[in-house]
Amino acid sequence: MNNKTIRKTVSIRALLILIFISIMVVTIGLIGYIVFSNWVASVNQTVTHMAENMNSNIFNQVDDFINTPLHINEVNHDFIEQGIVDLNHEAEREKFFVSVLSNHSDGVYSFSFGTETGEYYGARRNSGNIIEIMKNNAETGGNSWYYEVNEDMTAGQRVVEAGKFDPRTRDWYKAAKEQQGPVFSPIYKHFVMDDLTVSAAYPIYTQKGQLKGVLGTHIILSNIDGYLEEIVKDVHGYALIAELDSKQLVANSLGMANFNTLEDGTIDRVTIDQINIPAMVEAYGQYANNGENNFILDYDREQLHINLIEYHKNGLDWMIITAVPQSLFTAGIIGNIRLALILAVASILAAILAYLLITNKLLKPVNELIATTQKFSQGDLSQRAPVARNDEVGKLSRSFNFMADRLSYLVGNLEKKVKERTEKLELANSELEANEEKLELILNSTAEAIYGIDMKGNCTFCNASGIKILGYKNQEELIGKNMHYQIHRYRRDGSAMPISECKIVEAIKAGKGTHVDDEVFWKADGTSFDVEYYSYPQYKERKIVGAVITFWDITESKKIQEHIKYISQHDSLTGLYNRAFFEQQLKENDHEGNLPLTIIFGDINGLKLTNDIFGHEAGDKLLKKSTEILKNACRDQDIVARMGGDEFAILLTNTDGKEAEKIISRIKNEFNKERTYAVRGSISIGYETKTGAHQDIDSIVKDAEVKMYNQKTLHREDIDRGMVDTIIETLQERNPREKLHSQSVSHLCQAIGQEMELPDTEVRKLKEAGLLHDIGKIALSRELLNLNEDMLSGEQKMHWQQHPAIGYRILNLSNRTLDLAEGVLSHHENWDGSGFPKGLKGKEIPMIARIIGVAEAYDAMTNKLRPKPMSSGEALKEIKKAAGIKFDPEIVDILFKLVKA
Repeated sequence: MNNKTIRKTVSIRALLILIFISIMVVTIGLIGYIVFSNWVASVNQTVTHMAENMNSNIFNQVDDFINTPLHINEVNHDFIEQGIVDLNHEAEREKFFVSVLSNHSDGVYSFSFGTETGEYYGARRNSGNIIEIMKNNAETGGNSWYYEVNEDMTAGQRVVEAGKFDPRTRDWYKAAKEQQGPVFSPIYKHFVMDDLTVSAAYPIYTQKGQLKGVLGTHIILSNIDGYLEEIVKDVHGYALIAELDSKQLVANSLGMANFNTLEDGTIDRVTIDQINIPAMVEAYGQYANNGENNFILDYDREQLHINLIEYHKNGLDWMIITAVPQSLFTAGIIGNIRLALILAVASILAAILAYLLITNKLLKPVNELIATTQKFSQGDLSQRAPVARNDEVGKLSRSFNFMADRLSYLVGNLEKKVKERTEKLELANSELEANEEKLELILNSTAEAIYGIDMKGNCTFCNASGIKILGYKNQEELIGKNMHYQIHRYRRDGSAMPISECKIVEAIKAGKGTHVDDEVFWKADGTSFDVEYYSYPQYKERKIVGAVITFWDITESKKIQEHIKYISQHDSLTGLYNRAFFEQQLKENDHEGNLPLTIIFGDINGLKLTNDIFGHEAGDKLLKKSTEILKNACRDQDIVARMGGDEFAILLTNTDGKEAEKIISRIKNEFNKERTYAVRGSISIGYETKTGAHQDIDSIVKDAEVKMYNQKTLHREDIDRGMVDTIIETLQERNPREKLHSQSVSHLCQAIGQEMELPDTEVRKLKEAGLLHDIGKIALSRELLNLNEDMLSGEQKMHWQQHPAIGYRILNLSNRTLDLAEGVLSHHENWDGSGFPKGLKGKEIPMIARIIGVAEAYDAMTNKLRPKPMSSGEALKEIKKAAGIKFDPEIVDILFKLVKA
């Protein structure tokens, strides 16, 4: 009974299905585990690298932003300390502070100087972003007074009388005094805007070493929020900056406030512990405990790759934290893995069901054979097994019958024995072939490409994935061929790879495996692809008989890695190296073998004007053209980088000052030949050369940058005047009618001024204002320039009416044209207040603008290049109708006298 039970328990049918299910589950599980593990490792590495790059990008953006007030203080403190700017001279002092602040608009709120006697001078931007002059001295009674800025950048009408103020009580003043050098203040709440502020302070000393006062540049921090949001938006990540010790937020991309204002007017700074992303809080805590700066932590049912980096300036100790969600890469693939798992389970169940149905039918003759053998074994030698089919079972039945015949007749011969043994051998071979077919099926079902080689390197098999990747039709095209010479004979550059250098062959000889991810395989069509492969030795009876190689096409992942590396080192707009790469190369090249080593700093002139007048697309074009000039003027080995905004730097190894001056000369000559829109190219350049190993490279960089700023300051008036001249020249080249119109208006304005017996200086001003009154039309298209005002559509008219404001901005560039700007801005204002851009009326309109308005109207009507010019009498009649409506009646009367005379 027990023996029968055992036989039923270990039936062939149950054993086969158990083996089949085990092989399927183990194979699918093992392959899935290998693929998934490799993929997860690759994703983790890629996302971690991305988080580090984002943090580096944020670090550079913040560093550029924070360096602005430092640069302002560094460049300008010598002007005060060495007496170049006389702060006791009120007009000179006011122009100095206004000019510095107007040249640095990005985030800079105010620029000031407080003295040891409690005086306070400078310039600030009010809540409307308009610059005002600040003054606090004995004249103001120790109170802070604020003034409008006149056209000549001196103080005008007093607009605000604030209370008592002593700069010596401010944190930034105290910090600089204590540090005795450049320092940043603690962060504080801006007293006008709802924003956080930090101040860069620089102590100023007398020649005897006594503290004279402190120079302060004050910036608002909300701009950093925008930097963070822009950097993380494409990867749906998070970023924040906090003070290292207090954990109080400086900026964040989470859309939350960095502080809260309490009822008593004080502020409550938000800390890292209060943000709604626990993973970032946990990462900060672990960093504080053990210094680790890379984490993979769970948050909201996904994993975040978190990177932390410290940022330090004198007085600033910040922590930058970025987090990138892994789901950016895994969302779609996880779904595919689930689908593959479901399909695998469904395939196994379907195979089991098919197996049960088939075996029920196939094993019926086996059961009959078993019944016959049982009776035969009990002594009934007449029993013979029925033969229903001509398959393996039928053969087994025939074998049984043959054996029964032998036992029954007790005869046999050698030929029958040989035949019986031959039949058994054929059956064994058939089973072996079936197992080989199963193995081949398993290999062909894997996603990885696999092939085998013998000790000579000849191919023994190749699965379907390998055949597909290599571009062959079937494995017969590879079987028996040497795989090194077939797919591995050349390097990436096309040069031959000797078989003696083949790592697969070397590994077989050494009896070990190998892993390579920096080579290429070659396809049947002669093209190559980046490959990652593993080679494993193959044993038989404890001897190596060959190897099995598993490989993948990693071309796309290589491209992604190269792209990530590229964007981490290059500026996205110009394609030049970025600041981080430049500073890295500076450290790597700072050795004696590269001396003399020269640093060139350049600042593109006119970028802000180009952006303001023609838009950022034109500014981008100017930057790209400047990039082209710099690259063409430099040598192949020179490192050219965009440091931010309109600043560029060049690193020249083994280059002395004489050679550097040749390069600078080529750069300036090429810039002089270029004109972007109506702005002639120019660049301010400074350089410094390191000739000895003892010299500090940071000091060399700083000296080069200071020389560049000095060049820009010394030649600013020439640069600005050249821009104005180029713009009016370009406008007149584009439209001859504008040239004739400007000249006519200029002569007529001069004549009106002389008739009004104005001083010679005012007459000259009128003449030049008449010539430049339409300079703002440089921003208009050719189509608009060729249309009369009465022919413009609504949208065209709106663009056309912007030209006085554009002209105002252009003329404010140069001190030579500064006093003309207000007249040009207002020359389309009407006497009754119906004009633009301000809607001024009557004598609110500057006299110079009223004169231009009358002269321009007369010439526009009578200009010979007009399609249908009026006669002088017709034009005077029209102008007379508009006297007291559009035009100043007194100036109209003067025009009548001049024309009729």
